[in-house]
Amino acid sequence: MAAERVAAAERGATTIADRVVAKIAAKAAREALEGVPEGTPPPHAMVVVHHDTARVSVSLELDYPGDIGRQCGAVRRQVVKRVRALAGMEVPEVAVQVERLHSVHSRHGAQGRIR
Repeated sequence: MAAERVAAAERGATTIADRVVAKIAAKAAREALEGVPEGTPPPHAMVVVHHDTARVSVSLELDYPGDIGRQCGAVRRQVVKRVRALAGMEVPEVAVQVERLHSVHSRHGAQGRIR
């Protein structure tokens, strides 16, 4: 008895859990940031996957002063690129939420208030 050939679309499906895509997005956000301040929590991502589309929300902390818009744009581009490459999903939306800004001056030994 010869085995029947089954079309590729009928053999099954591959699903990637939201939490896996969220880990990819968080790692991509960290890659996009030039220098993550020491002691700063890593970026955190939340993802909603629907079919082959992922909507991503990333929260992170940045150094100040700095070009916040440029950094957020770099995060968006890197998240889209890595999720597309590693999970094969389109990412029409990446919301970036800056949770906190860290002063470069406060990390380099400034003690107390400056008058």
